[in-house]
This record gives sequence, C-alpha cells and structure tokens, in this order.
Amino acid sequence: MASTYTPLGIEIMATGENAGTWGTKTNANLNLFEQLTGGFSTLSIAGGANTTDLTVIDGTTTGTAQYRMIEFTGAITGNQIVTIPLDIQTFYFLRNSTTGSFTVQFKYVTGSGTSSTFATTDKGDKLLFAAADDGTNPNIKEISLASPPGGSDTQIQFNDGGTAFGGSANLVWDGTNVVLDSEGELRLGDNAGTEYVGLKAPATVSASYTLNLPTATGTADQILKTDGSGNLSFGDVAGGASWQAVITADPANAVAGNGYFVNTTSAAFTITLPTSAAIGDFISFIDYAGTFDTNNLTIGRNGHNIQGAAADLTVATERAGFTLVYVDSTQGWLLQNN
Repeated sequence: MASTYTPLGIEIMATGENAGTWGTKTNANLNLFEQLTGGFSTLSIAGGANTTDLTVIDGTTTGTAQYRMIEFTGAITGNQIVTIPLDIQTFYFLRNSTTGSFTVQFKYVTGSGTSSTFATTDKGDKLLFAAADDGTNPNIKEISLASPPGGSDTQIQFNDGGTAFGGSANLVWDGTNVVLDSEGELRLGDNAGTEYVGLKAPATVSASYTLNLPTATGTADQILKTDGSGNLSFGDVAGGASWQAVITADPANAVAGNGYFVNTTSAAFTITLPTSAAIGDFISFIDYAGTFDTNNLTIGRNGHNIQGAAADLTVATERAGFTLVYVDSTQGWLLQNN
C-alpha cells in the first residue's frame, strides 16, 4: 500500500502497513514530533490579570505547550502571565497580538529563574530558549531578533531598489561617528510621508568640518550664527540696534545690540560697556539734546580696550552719533561712525 506523509513530509504508518497498537502509537508520536518542530497555535489570553498555564499531554498533540510557534490573542484588561512546566527544554517563537496596554510575561511555572516580558506597547515577536537549566529555578533566555542587515557588524545598509547594496547607500559606523556615505540627501519625512526636509553637503568640500548645534532654542526673531569654529548659537540680527528709551544716567552697563538716546542736558555722565563681549557685538549711541559739547558723554571701557587703547572714550561733539563694535582683546571696541 502507498506510503502516507504528514504536511511536513514525515512518513506515517498507513492502515494495513503496520496495523495494531505499535503503528497507532508511532503515528501519534510522528504527528507530535511534527507539531513540536513546526507547529503553530493561537492562544487567547483575553481578560483581566491572569495566569495561563501551558500544558504537555504525553503521547498526544493536545498539549498547549507542544507547539513551536504560539500567537497570543484577545483583548487583555490586565497584566498577563503565561507559564510552561519546569522540565520543558526547547525554544519558542512567540507573537503578541493581544489588544490592550498591558504586559504579557512568559516564564516557568515556578522558581526564580529569568523570564521574558512583552511591554505594554510591544505587539511584536520574541525568540526564546526555555533552557531547563535548573531543576528548581530554570531560565527563559531571550534571543534578539534584530541584527544589522548586510555587510559586517560595523555597517548598516539600506536599499529598497531590489538590487545589490551600493556604497552610496550606507550608514557606516567608523568607531566614533555614524557616517552617511552618500552623494544624495539625508531626508526627514513629514508625518504624512509625502513631503520632507533634506540636508545635503556641497558637491565639493575644501576641508571637513562639524557644526555643533546650540544648547537651547533661542528667542523669537533671532538668527543662527557661528563663532568661526563650528559652534552655532542663536543671536540677534546684526546691523539693527534695539533702541531704548532716552536715558539720563548709566543704565547699569550698556547691553550689546542696544541703541541709546543719551540726554546730558542736566550733567555729564558715564555709560559703562558690558563686562564680556564677543566678536561682532555692537552698541549705538546718539546725542539726544545736542549737549555732548557742554556735558560730555564718557564711555567706560570696563576692562576692554577702546580703539586699541586702555582708556575710556570721551565724546564732546554736539549731535554725535556713533557705534562701537567689538573685535578682539587687542583692539577691543572699535568706533564705527554712523
């Protein structure tokens, strides 16, 4: 009589070939062997917090722990625990297809061995070894399903064209940095997946450089600027002072980027420059009442040079209007006539 086979190709004893108890038990064991090596089962664990014990039924295919692949299903309203007997030594492919933001833990029925848990938002897959490595406290060992595709373990490659990976499609870890080795753009897509913002290097760069982003977002209407060494920061737009109300006394040190209408009608006085300054900082001054010639304005240098000299600046010209721009520690604040 012709042979009979299981869906995975294991030959079983057909009626007439090995009639009797021996043939029946052999068939049952062969079917069980196939289920253990390649069987798939769905298991509902729906409901509130609960423990579901998977079982082994000797000599039959009815045990719920006797499948290679198990998919958990159902709407869960509490954290779930799924257990296996202490002596099981095998591996499982598990999928969490439940709904509800609760954990699903897979473990041995008793003992203090390690377990594996699907987090509240993890509706994914796990590959687990049930080690049976201790009679009392055996461990469940989780094997990562994520690994770098293609190339070596120091190179991540992406390609959706169906052809071999190319050198211009690589994200490369050089031991310190992740490098986009590409002649194209780095594109950051919007939520709809229809539009993007792209970043692209020039076709030719004379020398490599790095731009370090600011530590904070800055304030409204500021611009992004560099210090010449690749350090970016937000600052006010150069070339336009933020003009202040008329002053008749030192405003507790002038502020870079401000413009001051100075009224010395009552008396001469001193305006002190900021304690610290950076290249490009500027401050503007205007003789409000035309009295600088009779009551002079003095600019206190506050430790900085003015026009390359370690001396305060005295302004005695009627209706004078001028701007001081900081350059460096040698020249300090330089005079820019308006």
